[in-house]
Amino acid sequence: MKLNLTRPIAFIDLETTGVNISNDRIVEIAIVKILPDGTSQVKRKLINPLIPIPSGASDVHGITDDMVKDAPSFKQVANEIKQFMDNCDMGGYNSNRFDVPMLIEEFLRAGVSFSVDGRKLVDVQKVFHMMEQRTLGAAYKFYCNKVLDGAHSAEVDATATWEVLEAQIERYPQIGDTVESIVKFTGEDDIVDFARRFVKENGIEVFNFGKHKGKPVTQVLKEEPQYYDWMMKGDFAMNTKQKLTEILNRTLLKK
Repeated sequence: MKLNLTRPIAFIDLETTGVNISNDRIVEIAIVKILPDGTSQVKRKLINPLIPIPSGASDVHGITDDMVKDAPSFKQVANEIKQFMDNCDMGGYNSNRFDVPMLIEEFLRAGVSFSVDGRKLVDVQKVFHMMEQRTLGAAYKFYCNKVLDGAHSAEVDATATWEVLEAQIERYPQIGDTVESIVKFTGEDDIVDFARRFVKENGIEVFNFGKHKGKPVTQVLKEEPQYYDWMMKGDFAMNTKQKLTEILNRTLLKK
């Protein structure tokens, strides 16, 4: 059984300066775009993060400051990446908690509008952890019976992720063979912000942290409007602030 696509899906993998969504930057991006006819297109770029790459990060992915000193910044390639992913659903490994949020932060910093609204987000790790509880290298060995040579090369990891999903579709008929059915199975079709500062309960956005945890965001914004200012000035991800502003604007329109 193969992945049954009605529109392209772009499997992404990022190598970065670290794992802090707000402060770290992309140093390599690879996108493996699978078309409905089963053919694939690949885009890979080294990115100059415009900040030093910590030695610990270089030890993981092998990318150093010297390797990216002549590479473009993310802002310089943002429109090219956006166009490549136009009209695509998105997939990856742990992508809903790391790669997609990091990518969105970079687009926001670059001033380029990129929305996941209307896109299905398939996190292959979520299927894997629900079924087998392993890592990408083990997943590749388990599902594809191959050794993942070149792990932490963005293109290798993105391609391996696609292959793992194809094997998962074959192994687990209950997840279906469409992007829609897989997202429904993993239960991640209704993300508010990628840092999970907000979640939806019965279709209503509520705070997922702090003194207002469990309270509707609109209620807090009405009763304690200064909380909006505190969050906007705080060390929160830009995507979180963007979603908070969207909720505020909807609240104001209802007055």
